[in-house]
Amino acid sequence: MSLTIDKGKAAELIVAGYLRQNGCIIAKMNYHSRYGEIDIIAETQKTVMFIEVKRRKQGALVSPAESVDLVKQRKIILTAQDFIRKSHLEYLQPRFDVAEVFEESLSNGKTKMRVHYIKNAFGIN
Repeated sequence: MSLTIDKGKAAELIVAGYLRQNGCIIAKMNYHSRYGEIDIIAETQKTVMFIEVKRRKQGALVSPAESVDLVKQRKIILTAQDFIRKSHLEYLQPRFDVAEVFEESLSNGKTKMRVHYIKNAFGIN
């Protein structure tokens, strides 16, 4: 497994912890369908959230959220519809969020991950 994959998975785990601290239940991580993959699916009593996690180093030219283009959004929406059908969660309001995880280098040579969470980052048009 490459270092990049490890950092991506670490970012997903950090976001899952962030969501739990904010009262969410993690329903599924890395949900796959024939349309694509959703990094994290979380629930509250009223909402099911489909979260795309994007990690970047501090100072990257493109923000993590900007990399979730219309093609990626469409794949997430189709995958979310597949999940809702299979899990029978039609009664929950769906929401599409993006979690930006910034990797910051510290003076001691270590890195720190910072989460910027964007609710309703995109929707079904």
